[in-house]
Amino acid sequence: METLGQLALKSAHAYPQKMAVKDEQRSFTYKEFIARAKALAAMFHDQGFKKGDRIGILMSNRLEHIELDIAVAFAGLVKVPLNYRLHPKEHQYMIEDAGLRILIGDQELIDAVGPNVDVLYIGQQYESAVEKYAGQSFDEKVAEDDLFAIMYTSGTTGNPKGVMLSHRNIIAGALSLAQVCEVDYEDIIGHVAPLTHGSNFLSHVSWLYGLTQVVYSKFEPEEFLDHLEEDKVSVMFLVPTMVNLMIQHPNFDASKLATVKTINMAGSPIAASKLEEALDKAGNIFVETYGQVEAPMCITMMPRNDIRDHLTSCGRIGVFVDVKIVDDENREVAHGEVGEIIAKGSLVMQGYWNNEKATAETLQNGWLHTGDLGWRDEQGYVHIVDRKKDVIISGGVNIYPREVEEVLNLHKGVKETCVVGVPDDKWGESVTAFVVPNGKEKVTVEQLIELCKDNLASFKKPKEVFIVDELPKSSYGKILKREMKQQHVEVSK
Repeated sequence: METLGQLALKSAHAYPQKMAVKDEQRSFTYKEFIARAKALAAMFHDQGFKKGDRIGILMSNRLEHIELDIAVAFAGLVKVPLNYRLHPKEHQYMIEDAGLRILIGDQELIDAVGPNVDVLYIGQQYESAVEKYAGQSFDEKVAEDDLFAIMYTSGTTGNPKGVMLSHRNIIAGALSLAQVCEVDYEDIIGHVAPLTHGSNFLSHVSWLYGLTQVVYSKFEPEEFLDHLEEDKVSVMFLVPTMVNLMIQHPNFDASKLATVKTINMAGSPIAASKLEEALDKAGNIFVETYGQVEAPMCITMMPRNDIRDHLTSCGRIGVFVDVKIVDDENREVAHGEVGEIIAKGSLVMQGYWNNEKATAETLQNGWLHTGDLGWRDEQGYVHIVDRKKDVIISGGVNIYPREVEEVLNLHKGVKETCVVGVPDDKWGESVTAFVVPNGKEKVTVEQLIELCKDNLASFKKPKEVFIVDELPKSSYGKILKREMKQQHVEVSK
């Protein structure tokens, strides 16, 4: 296995005149792209940056994300992508924790943070730097196990943790995605999800094949479909929320997906009923992967030809990881039994930056303890049950929120759901559901309770159901269950 910089160079040598990357304003061939990345690497070297120094990136979706990946790889530096949807105080924590040498990005976003580090604004300042060092290059000696990125978790429980990913980790993920997405040399990769996380992992597949990448600055379902058709995008990454917004849009036109071969759907679970609806409307173009920042994207993989027959599964074990399902004593459980999913292999992170305690808790004897509960069937398909910390214990019995959410999502008028456990004087915790209607059919509390009665054991039925306009989500599109619990506490006072 090699480094990202080496792979990008091979693509440039093979396809110098092929378009490497484009966004809504500009495009660059592989020859031009590599020259820009080399100039940036020369700039970093000239300014005294040393191997392992951290480079912060804070910008909306634009092609500079992609060329900075390769510039950082050439110079032996470590990129720290910051999600632009986060609050400036969250950015400030990450900047200080990572010990950045410089922050590169949109002036408006950077100025809102007011970082106490050097900055390089995208636009005239950035382009002047590229021009100044044009024709120059710098190549640090970089090995596959050297650190490439520190990517921060979403911080749903306390401060976010900086996940350390090596070139080997990133390339293992890219090879896995290439396999499950059925990538070939003619594909065009589209990016509309944030290039700070999920879509960036798909970006690295390009260096294996010399592909063209198209970057979109925002996701608006109808306009986005028009762009896909125009740019002939064939492979992309979307979170389930985006998929739902796209297929449920009143003007959804499946014919505009004609060039799309695969959409990698990941980042959060999708209800089986919603997945089936997406397949019915958009066709057999979806693949699923399950992973974490700590093991990017591909702990398990579900090819598009398997997905309709396994709607409740996230796929079989990926090619660059070993997986076990274990009990609380780390003993492997039998097929069909629920336990914690743990993983080991080239995909798994090096640890958490500046956090030995969290690293020791999460990486045990090389095994990543994901905190996700699941089971494996006799065919080897893994089924995610829920987050370990989200399990509801009512009357001493475990209730998995996702099981209740799957039933609620059967209602044709339901857009999305969230089930949490709230304090209960008698039972310890009781099941509470929050439901967002989609406007297509009337939804009542009575209907939802009856649906649960028809499909669930009595002790699993929600004690309370609230119909709400929306669910709070993180900047990565994940439902914030802790906020729903807090809302319930405040309402119940």
